[in-house]
Amino acid sequence: MKALLLIDLQIDFLPGGALAVPRGDQVISVANRRMPDYSCVVATQDWHPADHKSFASQHPGHRVGDIVEVDGIEQILWPDHCVQGTRGAEFAPGLNVASIRRVVRKGIDPNLDSYSGFFDNARRGSTELKNYLRSRGMDEVDVMGLATDYCVKSTVLDALDLGFRTTVIAEGIRAVNLYEGDQQRALDQMRAAGATIA
Repeated sequence: MKALLLIDLQIDFLPGGALAVPRGDQVISVANRRMPDYSCVVATQDWHPADHKSFASQHPGHRVGDIVEVDGIEQILWPDHCVQGTRGAEFAPGLNVASIRRVVRKGIDPNLDSYSGFFDNARRGSTELKNYLRSRGMDEVDVMGLATDYCVKSTVLDALDLGFRTTVIAEGIRAVNLYEGDQQRALDQMRAAGATIA
């Protein structure tokens, strides 16, 4: 059985948001159009405490895009975004949230970022996503959302590692492209790991 995973379709990742993904708003209509085709729709939600160590504001002398070491792993520094309880952390206006069966929050640990919907970036902790999908009999996932080169890629690679047949919905992803070519590198990496890009 197949589930649809909607990755981080939140206000802060849309144009005008704190960590805007170029043309990120264009994937909302894709999500709405596709949701009725699935019995199981799960949305991830970045849900950071205000003092999250992935925020450049927490590292005096550093700025967005810098790479620092946090809790033993490399961390790219981002603008403050998707802070728990703020408007920016809410799902995108116009997203048909009534069709979402489960919301999985990530990035809650203030010391560890969590790009993937399954694990934190150090794989020290996991979300409920794997167990929820297994409990529903899902062995295949279609993935779309924001952003291709970070949270989508990490979720796809972990889904494959966990044994889920995985397809990336190409019309439903957009990239940050912090560095030129990031989107293509992400697509190549997902494909090489066994994902279908549809």
